[in-house]
Amino acid sequence: MTVQNHGFAASARGHGADLAVWDAASVVDAVSRDPAGTYATAAADVLEAFAADDALTASFALPEFGPGATAPGEMAIGFHFVDYVVHAWDVARTIGAPLDLPDDVIAAVLPLALAVADGEFRAAEGAPFRPAIDGDDSAAGLERILLHLGRSPAWEPTRV
Repeated sequence: MTVQNHGFAASARGHGADLAVWDAASVVDAVSRDPAGTYATAAADVLEAFAADDALTASFALPEFGPGATAPGEMAIGFHFVDYVVHAWDVARTIGAPLDLPDDVIAAVLPLALAVADGEFRAAEGAPFRPAIDGDDSAAGLERILLHLGRSPAWEPTRV
């Protein structure tokens, strides 16, 4: 998420087409030295960039979606929000911690997550989400988000 914060901040400021700002290798040393501090700095930077007066209407370059890919700021910020919620679940599940997101967060992210198209392209190497998982029709909230984005809510990390 540190790299994504850098990329989205750069995009909000009109410099997101530069693939270097999306390159994980660019932060490896900093993250190795100070993971929490490096992340906190990147998070503060993206929040500042998203707070700009024109952020919702700016055109964000999103080269991870393909050459020349762009999205309106409001949509791009929504993409980043979905990533945060899903990766929060990933981390919490991996370390065995509970994740109790407020109802208003789930309500805000649900329509954004459900708008993510499903299809064969999700099975491709490097796809941000796996194909949707058919779940119980009664799935709601975070469970519904996870299933739609190809994560099993029952997933447990392998413990050695």
